[in-house]
Amino acid sequence: MSKILLVDDEPIQRQILRDFLEEHGFQVLEAGNGKEALSLFENEFIPLVLLDHRMPDMNGDEVLERLKQTNPMIKVIMITAYGAVDTAVKVMKLGAVDFLEKPVDLQELLKKVEKHLEEIEIEEDVQEVSESLHELPVDFGLYVGSSPALKEAISIARRVAPTSWPVLLFGETGTGKELMARLIHELSPRRDRPFITVNCAALPESLFESELFGHVKGAFTGAHKDKKGMFAIADKGTIFLDEIGEMPIQLQAKLLRVLQEGTITPVGGTQSHKVDVRVISATNRNLKDMIKQGTFREDLYYRLNVFEIELPPLRQRKEDIPELVEFFVKKYAPRPVTVSDAAMDKLVKYRWPGNVRELEHTIQRVVTLCRSNTIKASDIHLETVVKEEVPENLQAKLEAIERQEITKALEKARWVQTKAADLLGISERVLRYKMKKYDIKKP
Repeated sequence: MSKILLVDDEPIQRQILRDFLEEHGFQVLEAGNGKEALSLFENEFIPLVLLDHRMPDMNGDEVLERLKQTNPMIKVIMITAYGAVDTAVKVMKLGAVDFLEKPVDLQELLKKVEKHLEEIEIEEDVQEVSESLHELPVDFGLYVGSSPALKEAISIARRVAPTSWPVLLFGETGTGKELMARLIHELSPRRDRPFITVNCAALPESLFESELFGHVKGAFTGAHKDKKGMFAIADKGTIFLDEIGEMPIQLQAKLLRVLQEGTITPVGGTQSHKVDVRVISATNRNLKDMIKQGTFREDLYYRLNVFEIELPPLRQRKEDIPELVEFFVKKYAPRPVTVSDAAMDKLVKYRWPGNVRELEHTIQRVVTLCRSNTIKASDIHLETVVKEEVPENLQAKLEAIERQEITKALEKARWVQTKAADLLGISERVLRYKMKKYDIKKP
């Protein structure tokens, strides 16, 4: 049960908010003034605080600062007077994650509380994974970054890893699907057992069944001896079926049977063998469209998709690009190298159709060929890739719509950027980038 500290000098207001939150399953601690709040906070683990701004002994600003000094990670939602825009801006600068106006809209309160508590849980998952990464035998550099979409994917991976349930990874080429599969394996109890990768797009159809399930001597021309299949090799471990959408339809039924029964039968064999294999599959195709077209089995889809993780393309996590660039520069540069602001701007603005893999290879080339200790914009060559799939006139229209929607959100949020970013469903850093791009300024 999540614990919330409610700080307000008005007993009736506290009772209303406490009763509402307790009805929705939260444990609520109360404080009638700042001193009580700080005393409770020092002696209890409290992840979220609802803090009234106007209190007689110690105002909300001072309490917020003291809370942040005690635990910089604490999330505080400030309750301010209606229309006090300047106050809201000030408390956000002091470190509040959000604010509510009086009289408090209870449904908005519930939405914000649930949102911020979920963010806390995700942060804890990501922190746990981060602490484990240096102990793992694989370089997980693709997962450098702090964008919400990336954090959510890592959080799901952390929670699903201890189970043996199948996982289906969605994402464009270069987003790190195989690395995510490996991360799940390394965080699981199977970490000391085999991790086997099968590229379904690279296997000839004639060898597919033999590669997956093995064959017995004499099963076909060239089968001079018994051969173990990938599933048998991966026993007690994990098998990663990359590009699962490329699996021939006639073999999908055999894979389904393995998932249902946990047994394999080698090609040409008559005896079935039990296997204990965790299956992680991945695709960059729309499997639901393939089901409608009759090229992918619906029953197999639901067997594979017990848990789903979507890996965001790099263009949707642009705020991670500076961290990724720094990581890859350190990894590949033969000497200390810095990246100029103009070069970084060029890298952030680019669309990255090849995602993180393309960024990694670009930095690898640049640091190898760069003659100075500073990477300039002219050192980065991206012109060979198609610039935009959208015609220029349509692109201009889309940008105009985006500018209009951002301006609307800012006006609705009274120009509080954190609140506007929340309305738009993007991070505050991305909002600032867009405001600069479109030269959007508060009137």
